Amino acid sequence: MRACGVCHSDVLAVEGQRADPSTPVVPGHEIAGVVEAVGPGVNAWHQGDRVGVGFFNGHCGECELCRRGDFVNCDNQHQTGTTFDGGYAEVTYARASGLVRLPDEMDAVDLAPLLCAGLTVYGALLQAGAGALPGALVAIQGIGGLGHLGIEYAAKLGYRVAAITRSGEKAGLAKQLGADHYIDSKTADPAAVLQELGGATAIVATATNGASMSPLIPGLAPRGKAIVVGAAPDPIEVQTFDIIFGTRSVIGSLTGSSIENEDNLQLAQRHGIRSMNEVMAFSEAPRAYEQMMSGQARFRVVLDVA
Repeated sequence: MRACGVCHSDVLAVEGQRADPSTPVVPGHEIAGVVEAVGPGVNAWHQGDRVGVGFFNGHCGECELCRRGDFVNCDNQHQTGTTFDGGYAEVTYARASGLVRLPDEMDAVDLAPLLCAGLTVYGALLQAGAGALPGALVAIQGIGGLGHLGIEYAAKLGYRVAAITRSGEKAGLAKQLGADHYIDSKTADPAAVLQELGGATAIVATATNGASMSPLIPGLAPRGKAIVVGAAPDPIEVQTFDIIFGTRSVIGSLTGSSIENEDNLQLAQRHGIRSMNEVMAFSEAPRAYEQMMSGQARFRVVLDVA
């Protein structure tokens, strides 16, 4: 281990919100490290390789979904730091199929959050599909641990970016990250503003609040997609006319495969995409988790294990 990001999904391990909470598990799934040893039959990885691991610890390659190339939805995939020991440790294990090659030019602390948070928003933007041509309007809801990265990725991919948040205090930050437009949903109807701007080809919803996502859907352009990556405890409410007329859709996006993660890191390395991190020593893991859960972190917390 060299560095591990502290992600909100770590709550699944720490608070026992998983299928078998009676079995202890080490949290952490934004892992940057170095291969110490390889198991039998592993040929593509060698001792000393710089590697990363994200939320998915490696697909099995044998289930029906894997055989159809849908590695993210593998039936037999370990979830790092949830069903399989993760990165709040000095050593961890991973399937070879889950490993991600790390660019030599980037530091482990910078890389770690991109392996989950970065991949999550990058994967969501890939879901926007063929309609998301350069210059298309893409909205990012929320400027937090996911949203601040979403703005960067969308801007670097050539989209016209609208940042949506429930505060007027982050307009400067949004522009700094690459947003072209800033929408304060407390003082304006975000869907109406998006339509004034031509309609959003995609809205990436990062806030963990379903009620805040619901009013955004009428802001989609025809065939636009609301792409949900923020896991909220409350439902999203959709008016049927809003999705029937305009052929709009609401979809979920679940991180990505290991090779997509390598594409993600290459994009970040070439275009200078970085998360805004609070770095803490490995010995401060409990405090780092508390800082992340408090909602006061700006914007990712990373454990510097090295």
